[in-house]
Amino acid sequence: MTTGEKIAALRKGHNITQEQLAELLGVTRQSVSRWEMDLAFPETEKLIRLSRLFSCSIDYLLSDVIVRDSPDDAKITADTCVSFIRECGYFFLATCSDSRPRLRPLGMILSDGQDLFIVTDSRKSVSSDLARNGSVELASYNLTSGKWIRISGTAEKDDSPVCHELVFSSYPVLRKKYAEGREIFLAVYRIHPEKVSIV
Repeated sequence: MTTGEKIAALRKGHNITQEQLAELLGVTRQSVSRWEMDLAFPETEKLIRLSRLFSCSIDYLLSDVIVRDSPDDAKITADTCVSFIRECGYFFLATCSDSRPRLRPLGMILSDGQDLFIVTDSRKSVSSDLARNGSVELASYNLTSGKWIRISGTAEKDDSPVCHELVFSSYPVLRKKYAEGREIFLAVYRIHPEKVSIV
């Protein structure tokens, strides 16, 4: 996978358009397009900003390796989980409501270094499922490496201003979607990982 392909996959995984990424980095949309088509290469300063924005290493952006060797389960941190999932571009969330499992694809995930956070809308059924039963499992598969990450834990809604600011800084596009008066529909769930494996 080339640097351009990784930038495109990470951008799409964050639900950010080329225009939005260009605005965040202070470049033109054409520059982002040229990077993603491997017709041009980001400057060092832009690579640093991309790595911070997408919570990945510069080494990941530059190397041919998609996923490094699996760390021991004891060394898997919340940040490791987020990096793995963002490299995949998506994850599946399994909930259990009325004794029936439900599986959904999601894309927005972040970490505060200790817990994971997933983002959805309070008007969606996933919010009501999590309100009834906070037991969840997350899974993501990397097509290139053939590795899975599986996370079991408990989810609880976190409406704190600090949590919302963490979400908005990780996903700037949400500031417009949940502008003043609509933020009540933003649903952020803190997940306490209980069991994590990368296989």
